[in-house]
Amino acid sequence: MRLTTDFWVSALLRRVFGEGGFGAILNRGALEAGAVFILTRDRFGRSNLYGPAPQTSYDMARPGERQFSLLESDDDGTAIEKRLERERRFDPDIWVVEIEPGKTEIVDLVSITTP
Repeated sequence: MRLTTDFWVSALLRRVFGEGGFGAILNRGALEAGAVFILTRDRFGRSNLYGPAPQTSYDMARPGERQFSLLESDDDGTAIEKRLERERRFDPDIWVVEIEPGKTEIVDLVSITTP
């Protein structure tokens, strides 16, 4: 059984704050099962957008763990905004969470898969 999206996002933000980072919910989606997109920005202005990984990325030993993959990487944010707009048109119940993890790496906060 998977945690509700609302609970999972709250736990992510609590962990980010606990590690000395910052975070905010930019778009609150469906409480139970909305897709989560994570936006990170570093102090140099570089942005990365992570979204749900393809189903083929899931490990059968841990099928309930949320997996993410890098969708966009951008210096000024325009490509990321366009991507998020397309995602919102496809599914208006998405969650967009922006985090600035501080000293903690994103891979230490969420499970990132590589294609």
